[in-house]
Amino acid sequence: MTDTVALQLYTVRDETAKNFKETLRKVAEIGYPGVEFAGYGDFTSKELAAVLTELGLKTVGSHVGLHLVEQDIEREIQYCLEIGSPYLIIPFINKDLLNQEDSFKKFTDQLNEYGRVTKEHGLTLAYHNHDFEFAKVGDETLIERMIAATDPALVKFELDTYWAAFAGVDPIAFIKKNSTRIATLHLKDMTPDRKFTEVGSGTLDIAGFIEAGQAAGATAFIVENDQPAIPSLESARRSFEDLHRSLT
Repeated sequence: MTDTVALQLYTVRDETAKNFKETLRKVAEIGYPGVEFAGYGDFTSKELAAVLTELGLKTVGSHVGLHLVEQDIEREIQYCLEIGSPYLIIPFINKDLLNQEDSFKKFTDQLNEYGRVTKEHGLTLAYHNHDFEFAKVGDETLIERMIAATDPALVKFELDTYWAAFAGVDPIAFIKKNSTRIATLHLKDMTPDRKFTEVGSGTLDIAGFIEAGQAAGATAFIVENDQPAIPSLESARRSFEDLHRSLT
């Protein structure tokens, strides 16, 4: 299990903005075996692949903005392939795309098409949620409609457990219900006043999320803190150490 733990580098974006490679080095020194990207700094794919090899880090996924995929999906796929990323993940969209029938259909059709193209190259397309996808339309949530409208063979989901819980949804029940669609899990924790905190320092059932994710076949468990209240690398270290203790 511990070899499937990774850090979403958005957590330490203040540090990567100053020195991308040195931040990766520090993440590796903490003990993370893997990382998930949210931007690549100024590195070419070959340069970044060499850095990852040097540091002994593996790529568990890469967040790629929808606008970048729309501009040149082949370019984004090739970058993912070069750095060894198994997933190309759409991390965020304008929620208005899901609120009208015509734009909803257009977007889910896009996901199916992008999923087809990525699969042809040996990658998997996934979608990462926030809280707004759990809004209800009739008897269904938007994310349930997305799951129903996309091809299970082409489109997977990276469940952000924090945002599901923030929206009032039980992440464990969601994982169990949609186990065949879950690619990876984002692990975050929540303070009693519903703010971000280090994994293991809050109120969420991290162990339960991991158990459900393992049963569903999730390939990575990704630590993230959207807004660390302490220095970001220290936040990443505390989350890793607590998570590592709970898994050994």
